[in-house]
Amino acid sequence: MNGPILTAALTFALACVSGAILLNLFRLVRGPTSGDRILAVDTLTINAIALIVVFGVAWKTQTYFEAALLLAMVAFVGTVAYCKFLLRGDIVE
Repeated sequence: MNGPILTAALTFALACVSGAILLNLFRLVRGPTSGDRILAVDTLTINAIALIVVFGVAWKTQTYFEAALLLAMVAFVGTVAYCKFLLRGDIVE
């Protein structure tokens, strides 16, 4: 059973993460350089992971934590590949 403090903390966390996602989307659209956009996408995936973890705590299931771990691994590889593509113009050497 969720207590009132846990419910308030989850609501506050959801509001903060949602605000961070909106700010990341703003930077993704407005970013003057491609480096800013890469950083915005990477930060957006981190905030998505935080959102998944908040849902996992709220619904008391560990499936969401596994999904967050998988998203973190895929996002890291994707960010590294995209940065390598921008620096060298090719991903696979």
